[in-house]
Amino acid sequence: MDCLVTGPRTATLTAVITKVSDGGPVDDIGKRLGFSVYDGGEDKGRSRDRVGLSWSVVNLLPSGDAAPAVAPVGTCMAPAAFAPVTKGGYTVRHAELPPMPKY
Repeated sequence: MDCLVTGPRTATLTAVITKVSDGGPVDDIGKRLGFSVYDGGEDKGRSRDRVGLSWSVVNLLPSGDAAPAVAPVGTCMAPAAFAPVTKGGYTVRHAELPPMPKY
């Protein structure tokens, strides 16, 4: 993981793939992926949490008539949490950033 930032009820992280399981996508080694979480609060039978991810369905560069290329993911960048969590859930514990040092 190379970045983790939080806000109230939200978190975004990015990580670079360093290894894959046997039979996994070795071409993905070295790629950065982004992941976001929205903590929908206390779950009462069905999670209200959501997740977002930068691979598979988002983060594409349209290129006219050609198939879209996958755009690189920058540090600390992930799409909004768009997909519902269907089992389990997330708890985000936000921490304020420390004040900037005075020079």
